[in-house]
Amino acid sequence: MKECCNKKKHRSPEDVKALINRLSRIEGQIRGIKNMVENDEYCVDILNQIAASRAALGSLANILLEDHIRTCVAEGIKNGDEEIVSELTQTIKKII
Repeated sequence: MKECCNKKKHRSPEDVKALINRLSRIEGQIRGIKNMVENDEYCVDILNQIAASRAALGSLANILLEDHIRTCVAEGIKNGDEEIVSELTQTIKKII
Protein backbone atom coordinates (compact mmCIF):
# COMPACT_ATOMS: atom_id res chain seq x y z
CA MET A 1 0.00 0.00 0.00
CA LYS A 2 1.30 3.43 -0.88
CA GLU A 3 2.10 5.90 1.86
CA CYS A 4 -0.05 9.01 1.66
CA CYS A 5 2.77 11.21 2.85
CA ASN A 6 4.66 10.44 -0.38
CA LYS A 7 1.81 11.67 -2.55
CA LYS A 8 1.49 15.24 -3.73
CA LYS A 9 -1.28 17.11 -5.49
CA HIS A 10 -0.24 19.93 -7.79
CA ARG A 11 -2.85 22.69 -7.80
CA SER A 12 -2.94 25.86 -9.80
CA PRO A 13 -2.17 29.08 -7.91
CA GLU A 14 -5.81 30.09 -8.38
CA ASP A 15 -7.05 26.85 -6.82
CA VAL A 16 -4.65 27.19 -3.90
CA LYS A 17 -5.79 30.76 -3.32
CA ALA A 18 -9.47 29.75 -3.37
CA LEU A 19 -8.87 26.90 -0.91
CA ILE A 20 -6.81 29.12 1.40
CA ASN A 21 -9.54 31.79 1.31
CA ARG A 22 -12.15 29.20 2.33
CA LEU A 23 -9.91 27.91 5.10
CA SER A 24 -9.28 31.43 6.35
CA ARG A 25 -13.04 32.06 6.57
CA ILE A 26 -13.49 28.79 8.45
CA GLU A 27 -10.62 29.71 10.76
CA GLY A 28 -12.36 33.02 11.44
CA GLN A 29 -15.61 31.21 12.21
CA ILE A 30 -13.82 28.98 14.72
CA ARG A 31 -12.19 31.98 16.40
CA GLY A 32 -15.63 33.59 16.54
CA ILE A 33 -17.03 30.51 18.29
CA LYS A 34 -14.17 30.64 20.80
CA ASN A 35 -14.94 34.30 21.49
CA MET A 36 -18.63 33.50 21.91
CA VAL A 37 -17.80 30.88 24.54
CA GLU A 38 -15.42 33.26 26.30
CA ASN A 39 -18.14 35.94 26.33
CA ASP A 40 -20.82 33.60 27.69
CA GLU A 41 -22.99 33.94 24.57
CA TYR A 42 -26.32 32.13 24.35
CA CYS A 43 -25.93 28.38 23.73
CA VAL A 44 -28.18 28.31 20.66
CA ASP A 45 -26.20 31.11 19.05
CA ILE A 46 -22.97 29.16 19.58
CA LEU A 47 -24.56 25.98 18.25
CA ASN A 48 -25.73 27.83 15.15
CA GLN A 49 -22.19 29.02 14.51
CA ILE A 50 -20.87 25.48 15.00
CA ALA A 51 -23.40 24.23 12.44
CA ALA A 52 -22.29 26.93 10.00
CA SER A 53 -18.65 25.95 10.52
CA ARG A 54 -19.44 22.28 9.92
CA ALA A 55 -21.28 23.20 6.73
CA ALA A 56 -18.29 25.25 5.56
CA LEU A 57 -15.91 22.36 6.26
CA GLY A 58 -18.27 19.97 4.49
CA SER A 59 -18.36 22.23 1.46
CA LEU A 60 -14.56 22.35 1.39
CA ALA A 61 -14.40 18.57 1.69
CA ASN A 62 -16.83 18.21 -1.23
CA ILE A 63 -14.70 20.50 -3.40
CA LEU A 64 -11.55 18.54 -2.59
CA LEU A 65 -13.28 15.18 -3.06
CA GLU A 66 -14.68 16.15 -6.44
CA ASP A 67 -11.28 17.39 -7.59
CA HIS A 68 -9.63 14.21 -6.28
CA ILE A 69 -12.07 12.00 -8.19
CA ARG A 70 -11.73 14.00 -11.42
CA THR A 71 -7.94 14.02 -11.31
CA CYS A 72 -6.14 11.56 -9.04
CA VAL A 73 -8.73 8.78 -9.12
CA ALA A 74 -9.41 9.05 -12.86
CA GLU A 75 -5.68 9.03 -13.60
CA GLY A 76 -5.11 6.13 -11.21
CA ILE A 77 -7.81 4.05 -12.87
CA LYS A 78 -6.41 4.82 -16.34
CA ASN A 79 -2.99 3.70 -15.11
CA GLY A 80 -4.33 0.46 -13.61
CA ASP A 81 -3.87 1.51 -9.96
CA GLU A 82 -6.26 -0.87 -8.23
CA GLU A 83 -5.60 0.64 -4.79
CA ILE A 84 -7.02 4.03 -5.78
CA VAL A 85 -10.63 2.84 -5.55
CA SER A 86 -10.01 1.33 -2.13
CA GLU A 87 -8.39 4.57 -0.98
CA LEU A 88 -11.35 6.54 -2.34
CA THR A 89 -13.94 4.38 -0.58
CA GLN A 90 -12.05 4.68 2.72
CA THR A 91 -11.90 8.43 2.30
CA ILE A 92 -15.63 8.67 1.57
CA LYS A 93 -16.38 6.58 4.68
CA LYS A 94 -14.40 9.06 6.79
CA ILE A 95 -16.26 12.01 5.30
CA ILE A 96 -19.73 10.58 5.79
